[in-house]
Amino acid sequence: MADVTRILNAIERGDPEAINALFPAVYEELREMADRKLVSEGPGHTLQATALVHEAYLRLVGSAESGWPSRAYFFGAAAEAMRRVLVEHARKKKSKKRGGDRNRIDFAGADVMAEEFPDDLLAMDEALAKFSQIDPLKAELVKLRFFAGLSFEQAAELLDISPATARRYWNYARAWLYGRICCPD
Repeated sequence: MADVTRILNAIERGDPEAINALFPAVYEELREMADRKLVSEGPGHTLQATALVHEAYLRLVGSAESGWPSRAYFFGAAAEAMRRVLVEHARKKKSKKRGGDRNRIDFAGADVMAEEFPDDLLAMDEALAKFSQIDPLKAELVKLRFFAGLSFEQAAELLDISPATARRYWNYARAWLYGRICCPD
């Protein structure tokens, strides 16, 4: 953990070698985040955890805003990057150009349709964007829990709140988001 913070501090100071040391230092944790998130995706999901990690990391490192003052900020930014990759992937799959209007069939068992739910992910993203404007901290908790698959304890540590507060925020956020997704105005 201290190693990642040290590397992030070196990047902040402008050390050109530090950026090369960052990926090996954070890869396993990013991979675990991606695995946890993809397990909760529906069957037939075509994005692999490795691809999600690499795409999110490239976005993080390639962005103009690459100043991460701490490990918590870095992994929060990584969760946001993974969320954006998943949302874009869902939008692409839903597009007519990519057969979004057709049902996919698993040829291993051709009689069973592979149900995919890109609409749910897009609705969640839209509701979360509105919620971020109202309550950014609770929205960040949702991103860490829902999109990065972190536990209450892990998310609370990254947000610098207690696990009990994280649970209360989670319950409120879930109710708010449910109201916007299931019963839009």
